[in-house]
Amino acid sequence: MLLHDVADRLNTVADHLPLPDQIQPDPALSEILDDEVRHLASLLTYLVGESAFRHRAAARYPTRVTATHRRTTLALAQAAEPTSAALGSAVHHLGLLADLTHQAPGPARTRAIASTYPGLVDRLGESRTCLARAAKQLRAAADTRATPAVTAPSPPTASATASRTR
Repeated sequence: MLLHDVADRLNTVADHLPLPDQIQPDPALSEILDDEVRHLASLLTYLVGESAFRHRAAARYPTRVTATHRRTTLALAQAAEPTSAALGSAVHHLGLLADLTHQAPGPARTRAIASTYPGLVDRLGESRTCLARAAKQLRAAADTRATPAVTAPSPPTASATASRTR
């Protein structure tokens, strides 16, 4: 349940990012990125805190650690990397574009904007992909169950058969 909830939150952030044909380097995009970076920061804080809590619990109570606990802790830790890297480059490119809009108009500025804008579009697309991939990995980890060893039922003993016929 925990991993599915975190995956849902990652997908929500990815869904709030604009699609390539919706991206315009304007203040509205800055506000969207601001909101989603804040959501990711709180989610990353949660991932780190939950992973650390589980690690400490495993160190203190090693006999209580199960394969499920280990899998969950590892999945949370692995989700941290793509989550933390998701939007940093997009924010960088948006900052470059914002700076270019304040420069004096001219062909050099137009070329710089034309070469930076596709980078912003690419980085936002990569961000959506990173977040979706992290969510998929969390769901896969949540859906992986250790299958218990199946033992064949033992044949009934003579005393068990005799007691049933009475």
